[in-house]
Amino acid sequence: MVAVLHEKIADSLREQIRRGELPVGAELPSESQLCEQWKASRGPVRQALAALRAEGVIAGGRGKPPVVRSASIGQPFDTLLSYSAWARSIGRTPGQRTLELALRRADAHAASVLHVEEGSPVVQVLRLRYLDGAPTMLERTTFVEHVGRRLFDFDCDSGSVWSYLLSQGVRFATASHVIDAVPADGTDSLHLGVPEGAPLLRQQRTARGPDGEALEYHDDRYLPGIVSFTLENTFDARCALSRTATP
Repeated sequence: MVAVLHEKIADSLREQIRRGELPVGAELPSESQLCEQWKASRGPVRQALAALRAEGVIAGGRGKPPVVRSASIGQPFDTLLSYSAWARSIGRTPGQRTLELALRRADAHAASVLHVEEGSPVVQVLRLRYLDGAPTMLERTTFVEHVGRRLFDFDCDSGSVWSYLLSQGVRFATASHVIDAVPADGTDSLHLGVPEGAPLLRQQRTARGPDGEALEYHDDRYLPGIVSFTLENTFDARCALSRTATP
């Protein structure tokens, strides 16, 4: 899948920061300069800057020029939140095929994880994710309605849903993760090409906004041997969960 313009702009800026061409404290080119450089409107430029700002790589905005905040690209939370950004950060090519995008009534499980009433409207997305063109993971996402409804105006095959939602003003602040192994069900078998009952590595994630509202719930099922998760912590109680792809 070819990256859309805002992803190309963000990737270019990440690479300049990674190589030290834009050191910590340096101002990024202005929006108008980036528009001229990329022959782009302000929309893709602002979407790219929003993604970098959410990653903690840059700071500033609202009248202040964006400034490089950190040379560390692919921070753990962003890595888990955005599959596309993680894949590109390790030099791999992400891809996706949207199998389903639907407005539904929340069943008991969706209501429980999103803290909404059973029967409330939610938006559910089913996508097959790729690394370098090879099927890697089946992604099931359930959004609260006021977040997920924005996706009906977006081509979910065009790139990162997360980056798009950021550009639309959605803000993610915290997330909780559960990593386990599950047997493949019929849907997994059909799209990942494994027998029913085959073991899959699953990541369940609930992401919340700054006010603590649950915004989305993920049930992501990876083919074994392709991805592993590593938990690192320190004595001052900081903790980071990272994801690694097998070469």
